[in-house]
Amino acid sequence: MIKNILNDHILLTDGAMGTYYHKVCNDPLPFCELEMLRDHSIIEKIHKEYIQNGAALIRTNTFNANTTTLECDFETVEKILISAYNTAKKAVGGSNTLIACSIGPNAYDKEEYIKTADVLLSQGAEIFWFETFDTLENILPAISHIKAKNRNALIFTGFALNPSGMTSAFISAARLCKICSENENIDGFGFNCGIGPKHLENILSRLDLGKKPVFALPNAGYPEIINGKTEYVMNPVYFADIVSGYTAAGVKIIGGCCGTTPEHIKLLKKSIDSNTVFDVKLKCSEETAEKPYIENDFHQKLKGSDFLYAVELDPPFKTDVSRVINGARALKEACVDIVTIADSPMGRPRVGSITVSAKVKRETGMDVLPHLCCRDRNAISLRSALLSAYVENIRNVLVVTGDPVPGEQRNRIKSVFNMQSYSLMGMIGEMNNELFSDDPMLCGGAVNFNVVNKQAEYQRLLKKHEQGAKFFLTQPIFTDDTIDFIAALPRPRDFKILGGIMPLVNYKNAQFINNEMAGINIPEHYISRFSPDMPREEAQDIGKEIALETARKLKPYVDGFYFIAPFNRYELIIEIIKTIREEF
Repeated sequence: MIKNILNDHILLTDGAMGTYYHKVCNDPLPFCELEMLRDHSIIEKIHKEYIQNGAALIRTNTFNANTTTLECDFETVEKILISAYNTAKKAVGGSNTLIACSIGPNAYDKEEYIKTADVLLSQGAEIFWFETFDTLENILPAISHIKAKNRNALIFTGFALNPSGMTSAFISAARLCKICSENENIDGFGFNCGIGPKHLENILSRLDLGKKPVFALPNAGYPEIINGKTEYVMNPVYFADIVSGYTAAGVKIIGGCCGTTPEHIKLLKKSIDSNTVFDVKLKCSEETAEKPYIENDFHQKLKGSDFLYAVELDPPFKTDVSRVINGARALKEACVDIVTIADSPMGRPRVGSITVSAKVKRETGMDVLPHLCCRDRNAISLRSALLSAYVENIRNVLVVTGDPVPGEQRNRIKSVFNMQSYSLMGMIGEMNNELFSDDPMLCGGAVNFNVVNKQAEYQRLLKKHEQGAKFFLTQPIFTDDTIDFIAALPRPRDFKILGGIMPLVNYKNAQFINNEMAGINIPEHYISRFSPDMPREEAQDIGKEIALETARKLKPYVDGFYFIAPFNRYELIIEIIKTIREEF
C-alpha cells in the first residue's frame, strides 16, 4: 500500500514520542517505552493527537525497547513490544493510518535486533522503521531476516547526521544514499534526529537521493537547558516552512523527530498542497476536531514577495496618545504594512508599548508590532505581558534586549535582564506550543549591522532565527559599508530583513543621534549638509533627501524598510514612502 501512496502523494509521519511524552505526562518515567508496562493510555492519546493533526504514518513506542537501554531482560522487552504495537493499532482504529515499528540503536547486539523483529512480526507488523543509526553494519542481519520471513515487509533505514552531513561513525550522507539505494532488502531510507530543519535542508540539497522513497524527519531545532530540562524551543511555523520545502528535493516522507509535537505536524500538513498529501480521513469527535489555524495579516505578508513597509511610532511620555492614533490611521491609508511601537526607548519611561499597540489596533484596525524588551521585566512579568498582548488580539512582537537605563539614574533604577533576547524568543516558542497553537504569535528580532564585527552580528541574527524569529529590523543605516555588507548576505533567505531608515530633521538632531545614540553612525558629509541656523522646512527637506538616498542604495538588498519617525513626524515618512513607490 505504501508504495502506491508514494507514487502520487507525500506521506506525513508523526513527530517525536519521547520528548513530547515528557512534555505532557504528569508523572513521566525515564523512558516512555516503560509506560507500556504501566498505563498505555497516554501513549494511545499521543498517537491519536498526531493522527488527528495529519499524520498518515505513526511509529510505535518502541525506539528504546532493548535490554541495554532499559537495563532489563528480553522477556520485559517483549512485553513492551507487544503492548506498544497493539496500542498503536488501537489508536489507528478504523482509519487507514499506517503503523511503522520503530527500532533504535542498542549496544550493537545483532541477535537482539533479530529477536525484536520476530516479536513484531508475530503481531502482524509489516513496516519496520530502523531510525537514528550511524551505520548499517549491525542491522543488516535483522533486515535480511525480516525479508526472509516476509518478503512483502517494508524496511526503512534512517540515520542521524551532524551539520556537516556525517554520522557519528563518520559515514557521509552521500555514501549512505548509495549504500541504501543498492541494497535490495531496503525499501526506503532517510535521515532523522541530530540536526534541525535548516541544516537538513542544506544537506538534502546536495544529495542524489536515487529512486527509492526517502524520508526526512529533523529535530524541532537545537535544544537549550531551561530549568535543568532539555527544551526544544523552535517555532513550529518555522519548522513547517522549512520541512515542507524538502519535497522539492525529492523527499517523499516528511515528519519530525526530537522536540516536535502534534502542532508541528498540523502546520506541516497545512504548508503542503492539500492535493499532494495522503489524507487518512480520520473521523474525529467534536471535542478533538482540529481547529482552524488563522494567520495574522503581517505573517501572511512575510510569506509573500511584496516589499514591506514598517513604521515606528514612539509612545508618549504622558497620557495623550492621540498623535500616535492619528499617525497609525494615516499610515494605514498610505498602505504601510505594520506600525511598530517602541518599549520605553533610551530607558526613559513612556506609556507601555503593548497598551498603546492594543489601542491602535482597536481604534484604527492597523496591524501592530509592540517592542518587548528584557530590561524592565523578569520572566514572570514578560510572560504576563505576552499573555496580555494576546488577549488584546496582538499577534506580533519584536523582541529586543532594551536600551540601558540612563547613567544618571542607575543608582535608583535597576535594570532587570532576567532574560535575554534568545531566551525570550524561546519562551514565545513555548507559549505558541502550549497556549497559542491555533493562532501563534509572530516573533521578530533586532539587528545592528553598524558594528565593527558585522559577521558576528549576522551569526547572532542566525541564532535568533533558530529560536523562531521570522524577520529582523535593523538599526538605522547611513553608511555604505553597512549597505555593502547587507548586499553580500546569502539569498534567498527564509527570514526577512527590513532595513532601518531614520530621517534626520536638523543639525542638532543629527549631532545628537551620531553622538548619543549607541549603534548609529552618521557620516560627516551628511551632518555637514545641515547648519545650526537652518530653517525647519529646509532642514527637513535635506533629511528627507538623505533618507531617500539611503533607501535607493539599500532597496535591492532588503525585503522591506523600517522607518523610524523622528518625533512621530509620520507625515514625513508618508512623503518618503510615496516617493520610493513612485521611483520603483
